Amino acid sequence: MQFVIPCLLGLEGPIAEELRDMQALDVHAENGRVLFSGDMNILARVNIGSRFAERVQILVGSFTARSFEELFQGTKSLPWEAWIPREDAFPVKGYSINSALFSVSDCQSIIKKAVVERLKSRYHLEWFPESGPVHQIQFSIMKDQVSLLIDTSGYGLHKRGYRLQAAGAPLKETLAAAICHVSHLRPYHTLYDPMCGSGTIAIEGAMMAMNIAPGLHRPFSAERWENFDQTVWREERERAKDLEKRDCDFNCFASDIDAEVLDLARANAARAGVAEKIDFFRADVRKFQKRTDRGTVICNPPYGERLLDISQAEELYKAMGHVFTPQRGWSYSVICPSETFEKSFGRKADKRRKLYNGMIKCDLYMYFKGDR
Repeated sequence: MQFVIPCLLGLEGPIAEELRDMQALDVHAENGRVLFSGDMNILARVNIGSRFAERVQILVGSFTARSFEELFQGTKSLPWEAWIPREDAFPVKGYSINSALFSVSDCQSIIKKAVVERLKSRYHLEWFPESGPVHQIQFSIMKDQVSLLIDTSGYGLHKRGYRLQAAGAPLKETLAAAICHVSHLRPYHTLYDPMCGSGTIAIEGAMMAMNIAPGLHRPFSAERWENFDQTVWREERERAKDLEKRDCDFNCFASDIDAEVLDLARANAARAGVAEKIDFFRADVRKFQKRTDRGTVICNPPYGERLLDISQAEELYKAMGHVFTPQRGWSYSVICPSETFEKSFGRKADKRRKLYNGMIKCDLYMYFKGDR
């Protein structure tokens, strides 16, 4: 089977890397998505184990369409009966960008009609109840190139299940995990998040260090499909469980100035199964203190367009520059949309990496060189 993973811009590389580690085949990264191939075990493994992917989709087929007739015939020619049983639901949604076929609602209607006509000819039915499990059809049309996919994940993979509530302007779990990854967080590191909010960075860092699969305890759409072997999901969950490293030396100090969000963070960490690895406490980042000889500091400070006004945000970045001092054995990663962050912080980053926090274009400012 061929698969597509849509993702946040900037995460294509980390996703490709983890797919290869999972033994996926033909891994190929493009802007905003990663393609790969594999069997049913790989489908389940990636859904359960990917830290950075938004969802896993089966690529049913691709073709060029500049007219509605070409769209209809191209869609109808694909083997939909291989994926959709006669009683299951198959809603359609998608988007069109820079293409002759620009009406999304018309494209949606034509694709639906074409799939129905294909299934009619294969199942010899005139009407489909669509009362069974959902096979969400997703289309993308970019520069007249049509891709037709079926979603296997259900709700987005960033929804791990541990974060029932969140503080204001939280990071997506997938982005938090990616920041930990590109910051080279290791199972023997001490992680610090001095503006932890509802605890997402701390929790994702602990799950990564302990190798806890992020999707271990959540359901997926494809689990309900009768044409897929359900024992595969049990096998892949057992495999993921066997790979956990709960005895690693990782620990984390996570603090915030808001006592109420710390209560949320503690509850989230308990649901994620990592509470014993994280020490949550109330503190102001302006009075940040190092409790160990070495540390990996990762944080998501308030942005001027979100929780503080711009002048307040700049004052905060200046204070961070005073307490995040260069020292051997220490690194600091700060995600921020401000292009003047380095000026406020007081030092140029050793490395910058572009990432998107939702629709907000950000940089991950990384400081890892010791006192010079």
